[in-house]
Amino acid sequence: MKKTYLNKIWTVAAICTLALSTLACNDDDDTPAIPTTYTQEDQMGRPAINTVFVSSANKDQFNTTAPSAQGGAFQAAFQSQLLALNAGYTTNALGLDAATFTTVLATDVLTVSLDGTTTFFDGTNVLTGRRLADDVISVELLLIFGGPDGSANPGLTDDNVDANDKSFLSTFPYLATPW
Repeated sequence: MKKTYLNKIWTVAAICTLALSTLACNDDDDTPAIPTTYTQEDQMGRPAINTVFVSSANKDQFNTTAPSAQGGAFQAAFQSQLLALNAGYTTNALGLDAATFTTVLATDVLTVSLDGTTTFFDGTNVLTGRRLADDVISVELLLIFGGPDGSANPGLTDDNVDANDKSFLSTFPYLATPW
């Protein structure tokens, strides 16, 4: 009895496999295997900038605007938001006034130095890339609230998270192992 039952199961499984493989195959080599039209849905070149400076009403527009057009389209809104966050803003630790700084921020790309130090900000090198251990949020807070020398508003210039909770790997993929 068991042998007959197992034979029926194997027969049904074989028929299903054959049917699925037949249905999945076609001889049309002109049909692309993947879609050829793509739509950008989101971008976040610099962490938290989109979150802080783009209003919820403009998120979709910002996320689908090419970076080359973002500065022109969003700089004024970014500057208004910057001055709403820090009404006393004059220049930041990079020496950038509000208009210049928000022009940089509104173009949401992460620049990378191909022949120098790679860092988000180390006091000397600025926005030349990003290492995993870079304290990006504290840097952004310092540039928004720290004033010309980084010392203004000390309670607002650091997120007080000084390191990742686990060490990064020294080999690819470099990310810390998950908990």
